[in-house]
Amino acid sequence: MTRFLVVPQWQGSPSSRAMHLIDGAEAIAGDLPRAATTRVEVPPSAGESLGTGIRRFSALAGVQAAMAESLASSPAEEPVIVIGGDCGVAVPAIAHAAGRHDLAVVWFDAHADLHDPTSSPSGAFAGMALRAVVEELPLPGSGAVPAGRVILAGAREFEDAEEGALSAHGIVSVTAESLTDPSALVDAVAATGAAAVYIHVDLDVLDPAAIAGVASPVPFGTGLDELVTAIRAVRARVPLAGASISGFAPASATAAVEDLGTILRVVGALA
Repeated sequence: MTRFLVVPQWQGSPSSRAMHLIDGAEAIAGDLPRAATTRVEVPPSAGESLGTGIRRFSALAGVQAAMAESLASSPAEEPVIVIGGDCGVAVPAIAHAAGRHDLAVVWFDAHADLHDPTSSPSGAFAGMALRAVVEELPLPGSGAVPAGRVILAGAREFEDAEEGALSAHGIVSVTAESLTDPSALVDAVAATGAAAVYIHVDLDVLDPAAIAGVASPVPFGTGLDELVTAIRAVRARVPLAGASISGFAPASATAAVEDLGTILRVVGALA
């Protein structure tokens, strides 16, 4: 049985639409089975950086602690799908899965998310989330998975510091164009030698023609059918240990409804 953990965290986002991530997470939650869904309370306050170089650090740390507590209560054989919120929610979920499984990570995202507190122009944790998976940053749960077991998929917008981090850490990157045939992604996962996989999907990995409700759309993205096929192909090769979906920031309730069919197909591929 799949369990869902809804975490409407917005404090990690650099976007002026960050608060819309709350509405997005709640819209998705409305279509999930109630008996299998748990919510993590996210504080309304922005929080303070506390000298870490990460904006809103105190709020983010509190959410991560609450997530870790909730995830610890889940049976080992039940994968948990985290519904964000910004993509920072994936970091404690990956750390949890890595503590139970010999893990690889597939990170679907239009952006690299490979900044650290010294290189980030915004100080927003969402732009550091993948870096926190492979390297210790101030937030707990970081550095849980070796970079050689991480695959960045569908990214097409890199800043200079992120390109440097990608190269320095040796993270494999599979382009959006390559996802038309999932074999390259599946082979990259298999090459890690991991016994299980965690799949993170930031919805901006999709082409803007496929989804409207993302804060930072990037053209020439992955089609919905391609994304769903890629997820299923990875799962067919390696068991799923956990997953997350982030980045849904609808402009209105009506706009949320228009995108939910797309998002629920992604949920279905993961669940």
